[in-house]
Amino acid sequence: MTTLYFLLIILAAFGVYSLTTMLLQKRIIKTLGEEEFRAGYRKAQLIDVREPNEFEAGHILGARNIPLSQMKMRSKEIRPDLPVYLYCQSGMRSGRAGQFLYRRGYKNLSHLKGGFKQWTGKVKAKK
Repeated sequence: MTTLYFLLIILAAFGVYSLTTMLLQKRIIKTLGEEEFRAGYRKAQLIDVREPNEFEAGHILGARNIPLSQMKMRSKEIRPDLPVYLYCQSGMRSGRAGQFLYRRGYKNLSHLKGGFKQWTGKVKAKK
């Protein structure tokens, strides 16, 4: 019986953490549909936070690859005074990258709703 209570407490804590993270992310990073994203990304820093092999398989034309796994080391490559447009494969990693950058002083953050999977615009891929 105590094991059941323990598991319920763990599940509840995880649920509260997930909800809090989701609400915080919505407050600090704008989620843009493809049309809005396409309208603004040329005037911003376009960052693909996927891993290099994903980036090489295909990425939005003009994007720089700074994987989420390297964001801590490479965040200085991103200017805090310019808008930052982030994307990943589905939208999860770009949200986490946005939270990370927000904690380091970046304020104008946006990410692509649905990620690269939903992108229908121009793509560049290595052959």
